[in-house]
Amino acid sequence: MSHTAHIPSHRKPRQRTSKSALRAGVAGGFLSTIAVAGAAGPAQAEPVTQTIEMPTITDGLSTAVAASAQATQQVALDLETRASEDAAAKKAAKTAKKAHAEAVREAEAKKKAEAAAKAKAEAEERAERASRTAERTTLSASSGSSDSGSAASAPSSSSNVGGSAASIVAFAKAQVGDAYVSGGTGPNAWDCSGLVQAAYRTAGIDLPRVSQSQSTAGTQVSLDNLQPGDILYWGGAGSAYHVAIYVGGGEFVGAQNSSTGTVQRSLDYDRPTGAVRVL
Repeated sequence: MSHTAHIPSHRKPRQRTSKSALRAGVAGGFLSTIAVAGAAGPAQAEPVTQTIEMPTITDGLSTAVAASAQATQQVALDLETRASEDAAAKKAAKTAKKAHAEAVREAEAKKKAEAAAKAKAEAEERAERASRTAERTTLSASSGSSDSGSAASAPSSSSNVGGSAASIVAFAKAQVGDAYVSGGTGPNAWDCSGLVQAAYRTAGIDLPRVSQSQSTAGTQVSLDNLQPGDILYWGGAGSAYHVAIYVGGGEFVGAQNSSTGTVQRSLDYDRPTGAVRVL
């Protein structure tokens, strides 16, 4: 064998960087292969191929980005929820404040209306009392002038009653305890004028039905000169709103109202305005 004969080399051929190719898949997240071919030896030299596995970083990055996006979305959702809750709370507080103010105004208006109604009722009552007093004064003065020169006698006792007056007084007393009913004419329920009319009917005397007419049915007499059977009235003569029968002893019988019914009371219980004598 010639010394120049070709002897195959057993050394690995030197890798030529100019022949290396890099295939990297950083963005795709897959394995990359680097192929390196050496051409250092003869043409018949065996090619050498080397595969290198590159680290995968895409999966971790994607997970981090997704987590960050989810966290950002959650924060935004929390902020939106909190803003909605704050707006709802402000609206509720405003509504409650408005309702409270309205309730206060209504309460004040009601209180003022009640006070005004009470003041009006008191004024009307004072006016009515003043009117009664004035009418009594006028009646007393006229009675005093007509009876001048004679001494006023004390009210008669029912024990001195006779004839028609006795019948009237007896009937009136017999009805004490009966009910009061507006428009009632007996036999067990009366209004004031219905009782007076029925009592006088026992003596054969027909009186008008209503108190206004009964207050002018006879001769006006002083309250200091009453006799059993006289008709007592409250209010003005001709405009009386209540009547009763004087039964003697400073007392009267009358159908007062639905609460008391027909009662026998002292004149001081409810002082009448005037009286008329029919008998």
